[in-house]
Amino acid sequence: MENKVLIIEDEESIRGFLKINFKKHNFIVIEAATGEEGLLKARQENPDVVLLDVMLPGISGFQVCETLRKELPGLGIIMLTARGQDIDKIKGLEYGADDYVVKPFNTTELILRAKSLLRRLGGKSAADSKEDTLKSGVFKLELYSQRVFKEDKEILLTPKEFFLLKIFLENKNKAFTRDELLDKIWGYDYMGDTKIVDVNIRRLRSKIEDKDSHGMFIETVWGIGYRWRKE
Repeated sequence: MENKVLIIEDEESIRGFLKINFKKHNFIVIEAATGEEGLLKARQENPDVVLLDVMLPGISGFQVCETLRKELPGLGIIMLTARGQDIDKIKGLEYGADDYVVKPFNTTELILRAKSLLRRLGGKSAADSKEDTLKSGVFKLELYSQRVFKEDKEILLTPKEFFLLKIFLENKNKAFTRDELLDKIWGYDYMGDTKIVDVNIRRLRSKIEDKDSHGMFIETVWGIGYRWRKE
């Protein structure tokens, strides 16, 4: 089955170049030149992954990212940022992006990142039981439906946040380095930097921690990384 990619980029030459290369790798390609058009196409076409430029006419790439994450939580989002704009990378991750690539980018790297992201968003196989759950205190994580509950109230997580929480619940009290989490969640072929782990941990904490209880569930292990506090 072919994967579907939505390219939201206002520069026609870049869109055309990406379209040719992604089609060569058996992607169905949808294009949009503005954020508004991108949102419309995403709702109509239900793509598997979106390549989203930060600088768009009309509504910004960040606004598009935030809206897509709310409306299509299982969607893979890769943001295209300008060289040297570290604030754009962090801001994009804060708004819910799964990954970012800096312009001018290597097309082969971008395609590999898209494929790697799609592999990790593939979900569980049909052989897995619908009853499979992970539990820790007030938390319940349903593997088949990829839903998370805290005291029976559902928490909406991005795919990366879900898999981070899954790893923690499967390995309670184990301290993970950032590199270990990067390999497990983003894959050994990931070529970005480790701060993407910290951003996603911060986002996950903001959704699962109680007010004024920072670190109650996900502990920072100084000089190492993070661990789930065993109840």
